[in-house]
This record gives sequence, structure tokens and C-alpha cells, in this order.
Amino acid sequence: MTRTSTSIAVLLGLAASPFSAFAATEKQCPPGLEADSPTVPLSLEQTDINSGALSFDEINDHGELLFVTKFNTCDGRGRPETTGGGAKRAIPTFDDEGRAVGANIVAKTRSSAPDSDACAGCHAQPEPGGAGDFVANVFVLAQTLDPLTQDIDATHANDRNTLAMHGSGPIEMLAREMTVELQAAAAGLPDGVHTISSKGVDFQIEISGGAVVATDGGIDHDLIIKPFHQAGKVISLREFSTNAMNHHHGMQAEERFDLNPAKGFDPDYDNDGYERELTIGDQTAISIWQAQLSTPVQVKPRGKAARKQVRKGEKIFDDVGCTSCHVPEMALSSRDFVEPNPFNPPGTCAGAADGCPDYSFDMTKDGDKPRLKKGRNGTAIIRAYTDMKRHNLCDDPGPGAIRWFCNEELAQGRPDDAFEGKPGTEYFLTRKLWDVGNTDPYGHRGDVTTITEAILLHGGEGRASRDAFEASSVDDQKAVVAFLKTLQIVPQGDDDEDDD
Repeated sequence: MTRTSTSIAVLLGLAASPFSAFAATEKQCPPGLEADSPTVPLSLEQTDINSGALSFDEINDHGELLFVTKFNTCDGRGRPETTGGGAKRAIPTFDDEGRAVGANIVAKTRSSAPDSDACAGCHAQPEPGGAGDFVANVFVLAQTLDPLTQDIDATHANDRNTLAMHGSGPIEMLAREMTVELQAAAAGLPDGVHTISSKGVDFQIEISGGAVVATDGGIDHDLIIKPFHQAGKVISLREFSTNAMNHHHGMQAEERFDLNPAKGFDPDYDNDGYERELTIGDQTAISIWQAQLSTPVQVKPRGKAARKQVRKGEKIFDDVGCTSCHVPEMALSSRDFVEPNPFNPPGTCAGAADGCPDYSFDMTKDGDKPRLKKGRNGTAIIRAYTDMKRHNLCDDPGPGAIRWFCNEELAQGRPDDAFEGKPGTEYFLTRKLWDVGNTDPYGHRGDVTTITEAILLHGGEGRASRDAFEASSVDDQKAVVAFLKTLQIVPQGDDDEDDD
């Protein structure tokens, strides 16, 4: 499928008329809005997927539609009586002039959201599913407030830049494989401090009473690698999408809200007048679409001298120690992406018991190009330049110290009992660099405009490599930057990729 040439027509055709294989009832606008129509008039039922009635491309097209469409009121957009975190909030009362008193329920607010109409409103560079400019930043944890309308300082939210989703299918499967290996390695260990490993990456854990009670900060106590969010907080594309749909758009997934009466949820939990805003099948489709997005590649320059400089930069990148965390290559034991993720949290489909039996596709054969590279004996090769581990990039404060990557105050679930004794706010997941060449700006806030600055702002566990880079000649530094700029997302329809 090539989105730039054919997909929009397919999507518009899908949105304009009922698709014969869909079992869901067509959505309608409520009284008073009959002259208009929902942007996604049909949902997918999971039974459509389970039965095999839909092809991979049909599921994929629906997932793309959900990602790029601008949801409107008739779709169920908005969440007047819930926060972006999914908690109930008070119904407001109004004064004689119609102004809200107490809870300030607004249709949109840039801070605690809803703040966007479409996923592609933020994930847009260099194509839908990609990264976002600084203007697309989100305020993580502000969505739990009721709502936050004025103050977005660090005591209320973590200001984060939008990352690209390309290659996220392979990344989720790598995280799953590492999780299985780490949990198996820890099983049965005696009390004490131990080093466990997966894919050549070491994690230090402390066990007491048969349970993990502390780590080196690189992973949570459950030993689940969480590859999404810059703090390494979210397990899967499905969890990420379900969170984001509610947070950013007020579109609520039935698997979390409608089907969880034990928590007081009901079919119209946000009380906006719309039920089943996103079905289980919808969430499967949008997860599959993101999982099949193209894999970033190296786009080599055409000139001989330029290629020589890139090769030199790649060697220096390794020589100064950057590859100790930005691991160039890892191997996947399986080439298949399998949805759903068995480690998903409650309220997010985790398997057949939740009505979500496995759906899989071969990431080396299906989906957008360039695809994941095959390895030997059924394996696949991921060239993401990450170790999938959280690291502390902070130095102790000192005269003139710049703590650019250490300015968050809210932990977002990161551990605060790491061996170093540092707070959880200082740990970030090693950034994947396989798309660094065309997903600027940099840093967790997107407030770093050059690759050189991004390197020089490293501290803590990255200090030695940063200092070695700074001590290099300007020509060597230029070579490193030239190499990193070759790591890119190749937009669909662009035949200029060079990933050998």
C-alpha cells in the first residue's frame, strides 16, 4: 500500500459508504445534527477480524482511517464528564450568566486536553505516523486534572515532544521478547542483588522474599520492557492508542470503559450521549496499522566522499562509546507481529479471554516499505540504535551545570528506588536513533534544534561518551552528525531509500 498515491481515495471510499464485510451498525448524528455525518460512520467488530472476513489490507485501511481522520461530535468526540486519565469528574454548575462554576468543562484545552482532532495532527512528520514539531507537544499527566486550563509548569505536567511511530511494530515485539527472557532469568533467584540480561543488555535487580524490590532504574519491578513514552511507561501500541484516544480526542474504547462494570464503567461513561465510540475491532485495526508502518533505514548519500564521511562518522560514534546504549542492531527471534500483547494491563485486551484472540502478520513481508529485514533461521534484524533500557542522563548539580534532560518533576511511574538513589524523573528510555535524520527537533521537550546540541547535553550515564565527542576534532564531530542524519523515515512513494 502506498499512502501518498492510493490510500486517501481508499479511505474516503471506506468512509463514504458502508463496507459490506463490517458487522457494526452505521453511526448516525443525533437529533439537531442530522444535516451532518460522523467522519467514521462504521466501526470494525472484532468478530469481523476473528472470522477472517477481512483481509490484512482492509483491516489496515480502517486503522489508517482512525489515525488520520478528524473526529467530530457525531463520532463521540469529547469527554465532558471524564478526565484524560479516565476518571470521573464533577458535572459543572452554572451561574446566572451561564459561566461554569467549579469544574470547568471545556470542549478543548491545549493543556489537559482534548487538544487534537486527529492522531495525525501531531504525528505528521515526514508523513502520517511520524513525529511532531514543538507546537505538537503534549503535557503528560496534566490529563488527570479537572481540567488544567492555565498553569502548565513542571509541577503539573511533563512537557513532551511527539515521537514517530514508524518501526513501532518491531519495537513492541522486541520488548516482548526481552520481557520473556528477563522474567525467566529472574525466576527462582535467591534474595540479593543480581544481574540479568536479554539481547546483550544487562539489568541489575534486587530480590527480597522472592520479589523484585529495586532495580538499576532501567526497568520496572515487574520486569516488563515498556517501549512507548519517553519515560518507558506504556507496554503496547494498543495501550498507547487507547490512552491517547481518550486523552487527546475524548474517543473512548469500549474495552476500557464500556465493558468494565466492576469499576463503575458503562456504555456512555463520559456522558456525551455516544456509546461504543471505539470498538475492540477498531482498537485492533489502529494497533495493526501503526505496527505495519515502515521501518526507518539508512539513506546513504550518493557521492563517494560523502559516503566515506558517513562511514567515518559511524566508526567514531562507536569509538566514543555511544553504542553502549544506542545499540546499533538487535535480533528478533520471530518475524511476526502478534496482536494483542499478553502483558497488556487490565482494560486493554490481552488475549482470547478478553475477546481478542491473536492476529498476526509477518513484518518482513506485509505492511509499508521499507520493511523489517530478515535474519537467518526465521529471525529478523532491528537496527534501531537503542538498548530498550531507561538511563539516568543527569549529573549532580554544580556551578554552571546544564540539566537540560533533567527538568521534569513528575515521575510518570518511573522508579524512585533505583540503586543510584536518584528520583524516577531522571530516567528516560534510550532514544531510538534510526529515524533521527528527519524527526527533529530533539530532546524530550523538542527544544533542542541540532544533533550536536543533543549530544553535548548528555550527562550522567552518557557523560563519558559526551565528553569524548566534545574532545574530538570538528571534522570528526561533523562526520558523526553526517552519519546520524542518514538514519531516516522514508516516506511512502519515495523510491530513494538506500538501506543496504
